[in-house]
Formats: sequence, structure tokens, C-alpha cells
Amino acid sequence: MKVTNIHEAKTHLSKLLERVARGEEVIIARAGKPVARLIRYAPPEQRRKGGQWRGLVHIGDDFDDPLPDDVEATFRGEGR
Repeated sequence: MKVTNIHEAKTHLSKLLERVARGEEVIIARAGKPVARLIRYAPPEQRRKGGQWRGLVHIGDDFDDPLPDDVEATFRGEGR
């Protein structure tokens, strides 16, 4: 891991990017304190596709009907 100051990073950005492309990590510091990290770009993972559960899950027609009073009371912490 290479630590470089901001001025050097601006002056030698192309060289630093070459190092990063080879897999090195570069830390950019201001007054000796790290403020940024350059790492090799990795494309995002493939987005998930929906529909894998199609036909496997059934949602009942009463899914969003009000809950029975005793079940609602349990959620409120009553009737223990």
C-alpha cells in the first residue's frame, strides 16, 4: 500500500492509477492524515432478477384483512 500526499497525487495521477490497475492500493493523505483510498474498480455484481419464486408462493385472498382481535391484542402486548 502506497501513501502519497495530495500534491504528489495530482502530479502523478496517471502513474498512481497504473499501480491501482495492477491491484495496489493507494492512500492519499493531507498533512500526513489519510483522506482517501484508491482501489481497483470492480464492476457491480449482476443485478438480481425477480420471478424465481413465481408459482411457489401463494398469497391468500385474505392477506390484508384485519387481524382477529386476540392476535391484535398480542401485538399490543395485551393478554399474555
